Amino acid sequence: MPEFFIDVYVNVIYAHGYAFYPGLLRGTMSNTYTISELARDFDVTTRTIRFYEDQGLLSPQREGTNRVFSQRDRVRLKLALRGKRLGFSLAEIRELFKLYDISRDESKQLEEFLARLERRRAHLEQQREDIDVMLNEINFFANQCRQLLKSQPESGKSSTGGIT
Repeated sequence: MPEFFIDVYVNVIYAHGYAFYPGLLRGTMSNTYTISELARDFDVTTRTIRFYEDQGLLSPQREGTNRVFSQRDRVRLKLALRGKRLGFSLAEIRELFKLYDISRDESKQLEEFLARLERRRAHLEQQREDIDVMLNEINFFANQCRQLLKSQPESGKSSTGGIT
């Protein structure tokens, strides 16, 4: 179900417009959004959106004290949230956005994203191996404890089965 992170960003932002990805923009009728609308649409807090702005991921315009987010900000927020779900840090997401902002070469963007995905996959696979090793150790020691408990004399128990 998740859309491909970089492909959506590259093609939506730099291709012939937003019309090629109606699913990405479903439910978006206006060209601008308030912080409350984005927070509701993406089920995040307004504080999260302000933080992403502080981190340079979003660049809303200002109308007095109000933030006005563009369609580009909406897409970037969606991609930042997707990147977080994939395990990328905000710094990594910002680096990817900068790459897209300065280069129109899709192949370079795709190669960089693919390399980052492969590094992320390798890291997760290593974590899975580490978890498997730890679970095996836990099982081993839990079984040893059970065996030791079975071999203990019942002198610590009273005649009613409780501990004295």
